[in-house]
Amino acid sequence: MRDDDFPVRQRRTRGKSRFDDDDPQFLRRGRPGAPALTEPDPGPGDDTPGDDWSTWDQAVHGPDPHPAWLVTELVARDTELGVLKTGKEADVHLVRRAVPETDRSCLLAAKRYRDAQHRLFHRDAGYLEGRRVRRSRENRAMAGRTAFGRQMIAGQWAAAEFSALARLWEIGAAHGTIAVPYPVQLLGTELMLEFVGDADSGMAAPRLAQCRPEPAELRSLWEQLVDALVVLARAGYAHGDLSPYNLLVHAGRLVMIDLPQVVDVVANPQGPEFLARDVRAVGMWFAARGLPAGQADPAPLTELLLREAGIR
Repeated sequence: MRDDDFPVRQRRTRGKSRFDDDDPQFLRRGRPGAPALTEPDPGPGDDTPGDDWSTWDQAVHGPDPHPAWLVTELVARDTELGVLKTGKEADVHLVRRAVPETDRSCLLAAKRYRDAQHRLFHRDAGYLEGRRVRRSRENRAMAGRTAFGRQMIAGQWAAAEFSALARLWEIGAAHGTIAVPYPVQLLGTELMLEFVGDADSGMAAPRLAQCRPEPAELRSLWEQLVDALVVLARAGYAHGDLSPYNLLVHAGRLVMIDLPQVVDVVANPQGPEFLARDVRAVGMWFAARGLPAGQADPAPLTELLLREAGIR
């Protein structure tokens, strides 16, 4: 499933955070408090403000079989509970999907990509190399960054992330070698994902960057990361923006998130460099936390991944 739709991230600029897809407030103050899991006060009429009917029947669905926790009933309502994260390309909202007058409910992370006029990130040329759409007019518009082309590029992010997550989730479900959030559904530029965290409090799982693991846990997390990167390489992917800020740690399990800029390492001429950059970014974090230098050395791991991807 090597789709054409594999977009891109902003380069670092001097004086700015290198993990630049994250909300600056998050980076300065640490993880924000979880949104309150309270229902809005009911207003007049039959509907509750902030509630909408589930969009399940209108959307593209995630892989079968659907997880048992997922609410798929068409009578379900979606309730906005707050913002989990803001970024340059998209904002992530916490949503409760529940069937009224029953105990059937689940928490979802709704990732909403901005349109071309409201995006803060535009330097995507490197990620788009090697990617094509079927119509030559659309390819020319994307290459020329016309208004139509920019809108097409913006629309690719959600589709690319959904496609990559679906494939990786199926691999993880079958073999346990990679953990990603289950991609619940895709509707336009909104991607709904499994919420990774405490379902009772609505507190998202911490990012790897926030953790200070003991040596045994550090080794376990590194081994999980290597397994996940091997899976990505065998599937022909590089994450493209891997860092300690887009890896979650939930119940001892490393969960990879934020894959809209996933790169086809074979079709994209810069694919090997994206892969090597991913390895360097996470290797430095693990080395700084005390992982022996021989294990965190990016060179041998990069070579392994390039072989697994079939380009060495």
